Amino acid sequence: MKVLVIAAHPDDEVLGMGGTIKKYTKNKHQVKIVIMATGIFARRSQNYKNSTTYAFDKKTTKTMEDKLADLRRDSKKSAKIMGVNDIEFMDFPDNEMDTVSNLEVTKKIESVIEHFQPTIVFTHSQYDVNVDHRVLYNATITATRPTSSCSIEKVISFEVPSSTEWYFPSQFSPNMFVNIDKELETKIKALMAYKNEIRDFPHPRSTEAISVIAKRWGTVSGFPAAEAFCLVRQINNDVL
Repeated sequence: MKVLVIAAHPDDEVLGMGGTIKKYTKNKHQVKIVIMATGIFARRSQNYKNSTTYAFDKKTTKTMEDKLADLRRDSKKSAKIMGVNDIEFMDFPDNEMDTVSNLEVTKKIESVIEHFQPTIVFTHSQYDVNVDHRVLYNATITATRPTSSCSIEKVISFEVPSSTEWYFPSQFSPNMFVNIDKELETKIKALMAYKNEIRDFPHPRSTEAISVIAKRWGTVSGFPAAEAFCLVRQINNDVL
């Protein structure tokens, strides 16, 4: 089976479904990760922390470009921990994907789908405070529309802690759960590969919070630890 993970920023793929990715690769399925936006420039700073400044000078831009290269090295390291060697980076503007036409984003995703021919596509939830996440959901739904030549059987959305849960008053409402009890340790290790993205507890993007969130979904689904998803669309050739 071919599994395509479409994520907005580096570390979204781990936060959303790192355990499930590891489960797929352990079972010899082919996983491809696509990171659509740079994931760093919106901070407008040189130290990986958010700044209230919008514009920055050429010197800062050069420093940020070096940090982006470092971040992508972390992404590749994290992917390998999860058993993934196929990771592709796009260059859409970080936290400004709403400035790009839905058509352009959709066409990029369609191109990836055409070459990879996935069976399952994962992407962000539409119920998310991050504009890039919402843009990707909408573009993915368009790019995966059912046609006679389409290989995609399922489209599934995931949450991203520190973003999805802050979208008030609507909320991510999962209807699928994956047991990641044996993969939780790997998920945390993969997240730690993003050395500049980890935060201290109780921030949702801390290793402690990731464990708590997995155990919370476990209490919902009857597993020691779980990741939660929403099945957006399923196309069956056979009866259910």
